[in-house]
This record gives sequence, C-alpha cells and structure tokens, in this order.
Amino acid sequence: MWEFLAGNLPHLTAALNLTATVLLVIGLISIRRGKARRHKSVMLSALGVSAVFLLMYLLHKVSLYMTTGEFNNKFPTDTNVAPLAARYTYYGILITHLMLAIIVPVLALRAVFLAMKGRIAEHKRLVRFAFPAWMYVSVTGVLVYLMLYQFYG
Repeated sequence: MWEFLAGNLPHLTAALNLTATVLLVIGLISIRRGKARRHKSVMLSALGVSAVFLLMYLLHKVSLYMTTGEFNNKFPTDTNVAPLAARYTYYGILITHLMLAIIVPVLALRAVFLAMKGRIAEHKRLVRFAFPAWMYVSVTGVLVYLMLYQFYG
C-alpha cells in the first residue's frame, strides 16, 4: 500500500494543484464580472481543493518515508539526466514555492474570514497580495511536479 501511495500521490496532488489554479482564475473572473455569489462558491471550492491537496501531500510524505526512508524525492544531480540549468531552475522555483506555501493557507483563511464577516474593504486589501501568492503556489506546485516526476524523474 505505501509503495502505491508513494508512487501515485504526486499525480493526484499535481491534479489538485491544477484544479485549484483553474478555480482561482474562475473566482477572479467571477468577481470582476460582479458575480459575488459565484465568486464565493468558487473560492470556497478552491480552498477545499487546497485542503485536500495538503492532506494528500502529507500522506505522500509519510508513504515516501515508509518506502524509502526519505521524506522527499531528490532532484537528479547527474547532468546527463538533468542539465545544471534545470537543477538551478527547479531549486529556485521550489524555494519560492515553499516560502509562500507556508503563508498562503493563513492568508486564504483570513481572506475568507474577512469576506464572511462582511469586511469587504479589508478583504480586498488582503487579497491584493494573497491571491497572487496563492496563484503562484498553485502554478509552481504543478511545475515542481513536472520537473521532479515527468521531465527529469
């Protein structure tokens, strides 16, 4: 079971990241078109998808540890497998992705709280930073997956 999860959960988590990205775009379009009710529904869906992502991501880390003794797959160091530029690009994306991924859940939950309390002006101020950060984390999550499991894995 652990091997199956370790081998397959990255595909699921990438799909969840991609789904969150699409939902974020739909949410942005909805609010710009004045469809606040649709925006709310779509953004709560994006939050839900992201929560499922987090659970599956953590389960992947456990399953990887159970099968390999490591929590992470390593990016290839052999330049015949992955050019040095790819390695630098991967780590550059990964570092920024991880730094923002730590704060995005807090920002997203705060944005939801403000909106639910009707504090729309504060909500708008927060999402000017939170939305691009969340979008960046979602998109770069897919890029990290592609680089680690598809292109150079």
